[in-house]
Amino acid sequence: MVESDDPGAVPDAPDRLPREIWVLVGASFMIAIGFGLVAPTLPVFARSFDVGITAASLVISAFALSRLLFAPVSGRIVARCGELPVYLTGLGVVAVTTGSLAFATEYWHLLALRLLGGVGSTMFTVSALSLLIRLAPPNMRGRASGMWATGFLLGSIVGPLAGGGLVLISLRAPFLVYATQLVIVAVVTGLLLRNRTRETVAEAAAAGSPARFRVALGHPAYRAALVANFANGWAVFGVRISLVPLFVVEALRQPDAWGGLALAAFAIGNAATLVVTGPLTDRHGRRPPMLVGLAVSGVATGVLGFVTSPLLFLVGGLVAGMGSGMVNPPMNATVADVIGSRARGGTVLAGFQMAADTGAIIGPVLAGALAESAGYPAAFAATGVVALVALVFWVRAPETLVHASSAGKDALAECAVADAPAVRRG
Repeated sequence: MVESDDPGAVPDAPDRLPREIWVLVGASFMIAIGFGLVAPTLPVFARSFDVGITAASLVISAFALSRLLFAPVSGRIVARCGELPVYLTGLGVVAVTTGSLAFATEYWHLLALRLLGGVGSTMFTVSALSLLIRLAPPNMRGRASGMWATGFLLGSIVGPLAGGGLVLISLRAPFLVYATQLVIVAVVTGLLLRNRTRETVAEAAAAGSPARFRVALGHPAYRAALVANFANGWAVFGVRISLVPLFVVEALRQPDAWGGLALAAFAIGNAATLVVTGPLTDRHGRRPPMLVGLAVSGVATGVLGFVTSPLLFLVGGLVAGMGSGMVNPPMNATVADVIGSRARGGTVLAGFQMAADTGAIIGPVLAGALAESAGYPAAFAATGVVALVALVFWVRAPETLVHASSAGKDALAECAVADAPAVRRG
């Protein structure tokens, strides 16, 4: 067994997140606010061009499809050019395309701009996660991932609330505000991170070749993370965004406002466990919270379709959100362990993102088809089963956390995919 030279095994590892991590968290929060501004507005804006519901939905799907198709390219660009330049370029692309939406005069303009925006989105998403991995101390990867996800979640809650007021001014106003936000985020982040990322680029150059997706795929923990991220994409977009509001109105026969309450219950449950799970992940390992989170999320989501009481549905959504919140930090931390802090993992992270995007594309289609053909219970149950399938992968996956006190007993070096011989196949 190869001993790890990862800094996570250093006894005097820092106990506070570096300033650079908080910069990324703040940027994630601001980006999510902007995304929340435009997400509810975009379908309505598309319909204003006298197109049908399917065409309006295509504007949303085009963004996700573009992210999925460009992810492998963005991973290679990150590996070649470095995280910060790609991150700032991606923000710039999304800023330009989003701002241009406000001046669109035809439907195809929206479609083309969203396709280009998806390219920029996947660039800054892959590079941001790569930055997070390289800047976070290995003994704090779970905490860093939890805070980063919490920043995005809180921004996603604040954004729609602010967007409602902007829509009263103009349907085009949210796009201009979001574009301005992205420019500010790019300038501030670039200034605050430029010196630190130069150091990490030098470290990566000294460490050797970038991490490779094919080698990472040979590690069972990375395969388990891919399946879990697919399940997460399916659940978030296949059920919570697409079906929960419809279920509340059509099956539970509640006003439209209850759909927002149900989504808020998911978000509250998610936020309640995200911050707590991060430190637990760094202290007790990646597998325990993953196993509990997937089990809770799978079972709670699976039974939601059989609930007949609106109040019980809110409680079930809260529990499902808590389970989902327990999954995110250890899942991201596991991928970080697999890559190692000294390797540049662009293609490995691109594959990880593609798993979620694939779930986000397939989930709404299959869940919606199941709801129409077999009823809402079948759609919710299928989503729960997907999470439980991910649980099976995690039962078989090894622990990737290494403690300072047991560096010689742990196999983190098996996860350092920049060095292929260090990976144990299985």
